[in-house]
This record gives sequence, C-alpha cells and structure tokens, in this order.
Amino acid sequence: MSWLLFMDESGHDHRNMPMEVRGGVAIHASRIWDFVRDFHQAELDCFGVRLAEYSKEIKGSKLLDLKRVKWADASATLDANIRHNGVRRFLTKGLQKENPAARDFAAYGQASILMAHAIFDLLHKHNAKIFASLIPCGAKPPKDYQYPHFLRKDHIFLQERFFYFLEMEQQHGLFVMDQTEKANDRRFVRKLQDYYLKTAAGRHRTRWIVPAPLFVDSEMSPGVQAADLCLYCINWGFRLPEWSFTGPQRDDIATGFAPRCHALQFSGDGYRDGKTFKTYGIFYVPDPYTARDK
Repeated sequence: MSWLLFMDESGHDHRNMPMEVRGGVAIHASRIWDFVRDFHQAELDCFGVRLAEYSKEIKGSKLLDLKRVKWADASATLDANIRHNGVRRFLTKGLQKENPAARDFAAYGQASILMAHAIFDLLHKHNAKIFASLIPCGAKPPKDYQYPHFLRKDHIFLQERFFYFLEMEQQHGLFVMDQTEKANDRRFVRKLQDYYLKTAAGRHRTRWIVPAPLFVDSEMSPGVQAADLCLYCINWGFRLPEWSFTGPQRDDIATGFAPRCHALQFSGDGYRDGKTFKTYGIFYVPDPYTARDK
C-alpha cells in the first residue's frame, strides 16, 4: 500500500498572500475512500447541500476569507436547520444575481468556518500528515542564476521530507497534484523527473517515492481541497520565531488553525553527511536560490 500526497500551492499569484507555499496532505491509500465519504458528509452537515451543485468549490480562501469570518460573527450561533436553510437561500440568491438577507450571510459564514474545522478533524481522524515549504512572496533568482531548469531548493527539501516519512513507514508514496496550466505542469514534471533521474539523491529516493505525479481537478478531489485549506492556514498563520519572518499574519488563523497544522505536520529523523537530526514537515526557506547551508 502507498501514501498519496495531495498537493497544491498558495500565494503564487503574488496578490495578497504573505508567502509562497507549496505542499499538501499525505493520506494512506487504505484511508482515502473513508476520508472522501466523511468529507462529503461533513459538507452536508455544515452547509446542508453539496456546494458543487451551486458551482462553488471548497477552498481555504473561500472558507476562511475575512468576509466570511465577519459574516459568521454578525449573528449568534445558528442551529443546524436554520443554518442549512440560510445557506440554501444564500446560494440560490447568488445564482439569481440577487442580494441575500443578512441572516443568510451569517448562515453561510458560520457554515464555512464549521467546514474548515471539520476538515482538520477529518485529517486528524484519518492520520494525515502535512508537508509544506514556505518561501518569501515574490522571491526571485539572482541575475546570474544558472539553474532555471532544476528544482529549487525548497522543492527539493519537500521531496526530502516526504522521503524521510516514507522510509520511516516503509511504504511507497505518490504525488497527486492540482491540475493548473498544462505548460506549467509540464515544466514542473520535467524538473521533478530530472531530479529523480539525474541526481544521486533523487535516484536514492525513488526507493520509496514514485516520481510520476497524477494530476486531478481540485473541484473533484477532496484531498486537494483539504491541502488547499492547510496551505492557506499555513500561509496566513503558521510562524516560528527562528524564521524571523516579519510579513503579515492573521491572528484568527494563527490561534485557531495554525496549531492544528502544527499537530498534523510530519515529525521524524532526517540524515545527511553521516549525521542524524530532527526534521519537520513544515519549513521556511528564506532564499530558495542559494546553496544548501552546511
């Protein structure tokens, strides 16, 4: 059996996110169908409907957008029936290009927050592990950068952490990636496969990692949707003092969701140059274009 690492990215459009984050959630193959069923049930429990029926997708930027938090806080906690009816009215009005009532905004906001927490509950229930690399938003290579066709340092570190985890589990791993623009996907796959074919470290890591990613539509993959939520929360709220990162953060995510990411991240032993050290699934790379620190 294998672990599937459902992958996405956050902040790469360079609009309003504090960092660029790539990574995702690893779920064991034996747990995926149960996770998918539980995910859809949680959606019904929170919203009372399947959002896809209204052309809506579950994403971190949708569930935890500041507007939705504001809507949720505008009312006392609604019971399930009132919340479900309000969500239906909210979504129906949206399709009809009409303005929902204030109580319906509150219902949709509260359902969104509940769904975000429910996804983290499910990731914990199904023993998922988070892997994520963070770099400063808009980090650019130096003018004399000579390796544009190679994986960046942060991408290599992500492969490294996933390998340590798989080696510890003695199980194989596959990448399941959100399908974006085909040319970009091809470029990344080419870099990925070159790493596993042309470097000693990459060839060694094919012992457990299968470097042939599967691409899926995120709208139809609860695993990728869960990854999107985790990366959004990491981007806005996960910080460690030793990172010395001074960019913005959202306090509601830092207190309400970052600890949940911390609890789910991989933690284990890594090794290099004959030395063993503690390593974690979530890590920050201040400069992804310089050589690895000794």
